[in-house]
Amino acid sequence: MITRRGVLAGTMAAAGAMAQAPKQEWRNRQPGMAYRQLGRTGLMVSEVVCGGDPVRLNNWVHLRLAEEKGLNYLDMAPAYGRGEAETTYGKFLGGPARREKFFLATKVSGFAGLRNRLYLEIYKGLPESRQKAIRARADEMLEARGGMKPGYFLEYWPGITRELPAAYLSNAMMTDFGHRVEGSKEFRKFIIEALEGSLKRVGTDYFDIFHIPHGGAAPEELDIPEILATFGELKKQGKVRFLGLSTHSDPAAMVRKAAALGHYDMVMCAYNFVNGGAMDPAIREAAARGVGIIAMKAAMAAATQHKELQPVPEWRVAMINRLIPGDMKPAMKAYLWALQNPNLTAVVSNLWDETHVRENLSLAGRKVKLQLA
Repeated sequence: MITRRGVLAGTMAAAGAMAQAPKQEWRNRQPGMAYRQLGRTGLMVSEVVCGGDPVRLNNWVHLRLAEEKGLNYLDMAPAYGRGEAETTYGKFLGGPARREKFFLATKVSGFAGLRNRLYLEIYKGLPESRQKAIRARADEMLEARGGMKPGYFLEYWPGITRELPAAYLSNAMMTDFGHRVEGSKEFRKFIIEALEGSLKRVGTDYFDIFHIPHGGAAPEELDIPEILATFGELKKQGKVRFLGLSTHSDPAAMVRKAAALGHYDMVMCAYNFVNGGAMDPAIREAAARGVGIIAMKAAMAAATQHKELQPVPEWRVAMINRLIPGDMKPAMKAYLWALQNPNLTAVVSNLWDETHVRENLSLAGRKVKLQLA
C-alpha cells in the first residue's frame, strides 16, 4: 500500500533513479484487462480509464463493475459538477484499502482562467486604441499558430471556441505586462487551495497525477514559474507524485511544449480520428522522451452528449465507419481507433452506466487493421 510516507520516500529516491528505467507499478490487475505503462512514471494503467464528467452522487454504482473488470485509473477535477465528481469518487473508494487499487488524477481547474483574468484586468484599464492593437495582435498570433484550423480544432462542448482567443489575448500582452502576471504568487495560492479541496473531497492524502493546468490552451501557460515550484513543494509533502496537464485546444502544441520542458510526466490530450494527423507526430515525440499520453475526447469526434452539438456531422461518422468497418457503435470504434496507437497509454471514457462499462472496457487489448479513410 502506498501512503503519503511512501510518496515522500519515493521523492527522496527519485534523483538517483532518474537514469534508470522506471519500476512498473501495478494496481487492480485483473485478467481480461490490458495495461500499458504511463511513460516514465512506471504506472501500469488500464487501457480504458474512467472519466469524471458523469460521476455523480446519484450515478456511480456501476464503477464497481469497472473495478471488477480491471479498470485502475480514475480521472477527476474540481470543475466536474462543482466538486461533486470528486466527492462521489470518495464515496466509491470508501477508504484507504480501495483507494490503493486505483491511480487517482485530479486537476487545477481554472488555472488558465486565472492567468487570463489577471491580464484582462490590466487590459480593461488601457485606452481603447491600445486595446484594439492588442486584440489585433492576439488574432494574428492565433492565426499564425493555426490552433483553430478545421479538422484540428473540434467543438467538444458549447463554449470551447472562447478558450483560444482568451489565451492569446493574454499572450499578446506578455511583452509589455508579463512581469506583472507571469510571476504572480496568486498562482501558488490557487494551486495549493485547489489541491487541498480535492484531497478533502476525495478523502485521500495524496494524488498520483496532478494536472496543472486543467484545459491548457496555449504553450505559454506552461512557463508560469509557480507551476513547477509549487508542484515541487507539494511533492515533497507527499501530496502529489507526478505532474501532468490536460488540453483540449491546440493539443499538439501543448504536448510538444510539455515534452520540451522536461518536468511534465504525462499529458492528457484531445486525440481522435479527426485530429490524429496533426497529433501523431507530437505524441510520438513526447513518448520518445518518456512522457505518458492519455487520450481524451477520442469518442467525441463520433458522438456527443451535448444536445447543442447534435447530431455529429455525418462525414465524421462515415469516416470512422470506413476506418473500422462493422456493426460496432461509432463511439466504440473511435476508442478502438485511438488504442491502435502504440505511443498512447490509454483512453478516457465517460462511463455513464453499466452498458458503457461493459462495451468500452471490452475494447482493451483488441487489435484491428485500420482501413484507409
